[in-house]
Amino acid sequence: MRDPGLSEAIRAAGGVGQLARQLGISQPSVSNWVRVPSERVVSVEAATGVPREVLRPDLYGAPDAAAPDEVEIARAREYTLLAALLAGPPSAALLKQLAKLGGDATALGAAHAALAEAAGSTHAETVDREFFDLFIGVGRGEFLPYASYYQTGFLNERPLARLRDDLRDLGIERVEGQVEPEDHAAVLCEIMAGLIDGPFAAPSEIQRRMFDRHLSPWMERFFADLESARRAEFYRTVARIGRLFIEIESEGFALSA
Repeated sequence: MRDPGLSEAIRAAGGVGQLARQLGISQPSVSNWVRVPSERVVSVEAATGVPREVLRPDLYGAPDAAAPDEVEIARAREYTLLAALLAGPPSAALLKQLAKLGGDATALGAAHAALAEAAGSTHAETVDREFFDLFIGVGRGEFLPYASYYQTGFLNERPLARLRDDLRDLGIERVEGQVEPEDHAAVLCEIMAGLIDGPFAAPSEIQRRMFDRHLSPWMERFFADLESARRAEFYRTVARIGRLFIEIESEGFALSA
């Protein structure tokens, strides 16, 4: 029997198949869940809008003795947002959630407002076609969002091997049903979210090492390329958020080094 948090996520996504699609995993994998696996909580939260406290109250429901670090929470949510939108096209439910995003006077805040406007003025089917053209295509999409490809020109090269070594050292294992290699941009963003405020929570020096080794060398360039892509409309706003956020992360880690 499914627990209430998983049931709520399935309802919000529009069914088991829709939830699996948003997560980039097979439908049977989700069908076999009794509750949301700990390593999937942040991505399910981003895909459905159901808070992690509802999805897994055993992990996130108990109040912490110390006040939460709002900056760290914001960082984790930014990575989670990018992970969800790079893993697959957003569902109608997620677009509805994105349309409610607010912005502020900062460049990143303005980018959030632009994403909200784009989400509110499009349809899931339109974004689905755009995602296909950009990342899948007939034979190959316009973009290959993998660290190996951006750094070597080929898939499954040394950057992926180095990443797997570092993940093994951290005790982070590939989850069943994960179809993309670990150096996919969505997977890397999900890992960073988990290191900041999730099941892999780690000190800032571990976060910085992961960022410097596996995101910094290529991801800002990937987002810049996506932002200027001819076929990008909705994903141009996603790319702008990604580019600005990676810039902020680079500056923040440089200052803390």
